[in-house]
Amino acid sequence: KSEGIKSNKITNNMIFAVTRVCFSADIISTVEFNYSGELLATGDKGGRVVIFQHEQESKNRPHLRGEYNVYSTFQSHEPEFDYLKSLEIEEKINKIRWLPQQNAAHFLLSTNDKTIKLWKISERDKRAEGYNLKDEDGRVRDPFRITSLRVPVLMPMDLMVEASPRRIFANAHTYHINSISVNSDHETYLSADDLRINLWHLEITDRSFNIVDIKPANMEELTEVITAAECHPHQCNVFVYSSSKGTIRLCDMREAALCDRHSKFFEEPEDPSSRSFFSEIISSISDVKFSHSGRYMMTRDYLSVKVWDLNMENRPVETYQVHEYLRSKLCSLYENDCIFDKFECCWNGSDSAIMTGSYNNFFRMFDRNTRRDITLEASRESSKPRATLKPRKVSTGGKRKKDEISVDSLDFNKKILHTAWHPKDNVIAVAATNNLYIFQDKIN
Repeated sequence: KSEGIKSNKITNNMIFAVTRVCFSADIISTVEFNYSGELLATGDKGGRVVIFQHEQESKNRPHLRGEYNVYSTFQSHEPEFDYLKSLEIEEKINKIRWLPQQNAAHFLLSTNDKTIKLWKISERDKRAEGYNLKDEDGRVRDPFRITSLRVPVLMPMDLMVEASPRRIFANAHTYHINSISVNSDHETYLSADDLRINLWHLEITDRSFNIVDIKPANMEELTEVITAAECHPHQCNVFVYSSSKGTIRLCDMREAALCDRHSKFFEEPEDPSSRSFFSEIISSISDVKFSHSGRYMMTRDYLSVKVWDLNMENRPVETYQVHEYLRSKLCSLYENDCIFDKFECCWNGSDSAIMTGSYNNFFRMFDRNTRRDITLEASRESSKPRATLKPRKVSTGGKRKKDEISVDSLDFNKKILHTAWHPKDNVIAVAATNNLYIFQDKIN
């Protein structure tokens, strides 16, 4: 059972908060744990990837189960210019996905709007000395002066973490890439943009297979776009993709090479009484995630999180309201464009709890077993290292209690769009603008 959402169990173990003016390039745009949880990668709008490594537990500080410290930083993408279309291509990292570890090195996929790259992150703590054809300072030796054969030896050196691009997958997407997902066969992955989904092999960079294409012959007839896509965690032939109309399609690649016809179609009937001008906008799905078991999937729209059973298409089995108090504010949220924010969601390791972000640096956690929920805040003002986080409540009207915050006082510029949950432990990572917060269970 998850203890992670109980208010007396969440403690701010570590805060990576940069004390500088928040430049646009510093804003974190994606957060992702690797399969073991040992590494945590973040990408930002400046095209950089920062990897944090979990330090082992210290006997001197048993109250901590290990902190995350910076392991490697590298520039993944650079700004580009498409001369044929006269378009600037941002360096912003849209998504990072880890590959399962097969050897001592780690591999991850990172993408901006157009180009996906496969990176190898490896360690080096030895260097070779005693070359035959060059001196220790690197100068080439005169071949006529070499009179004996030397066997190079490996000498210890300071640990160096190297990030090198192994593959570059480019020129396959006309529109902006919004999702990448590694398949369970660990050999292929899919990438999705607004209108198409492509299937790639990790060893082949010059071609991909188009498996979904919803582009109409006449673009004036376009009624929806693809917002997110993900591979099934166990069945390599199954994937889902969500749309701006609030629908989810599950496809089976065994049925046809081009999955224009879905196998399952998930949609919740709309209540006609609650129909408004904003209904279609707030029903757009911003994220979809399979549970670790593969039995369920979770979708996030603007106001709620829904859990679907893959065997039941007509309605979700669970619905959690994230910030229902904003329904009366939709007009102002539309005017300041916040209504188009794309919030992500994530499962805990046992699929018993889910987490997603909100405004005012709030994030919400829901326990699926007890149906309890909690609102917590990730901010430098309210979070001191190893201090227990206090639950926050939003007052929607009437008399406001002492610890509550008025809905009119919420800061919509402070938003938590990206979150990640450790695959095994109750450790969570929350990105708040240019700050990364890592919280863990409190150890009694």
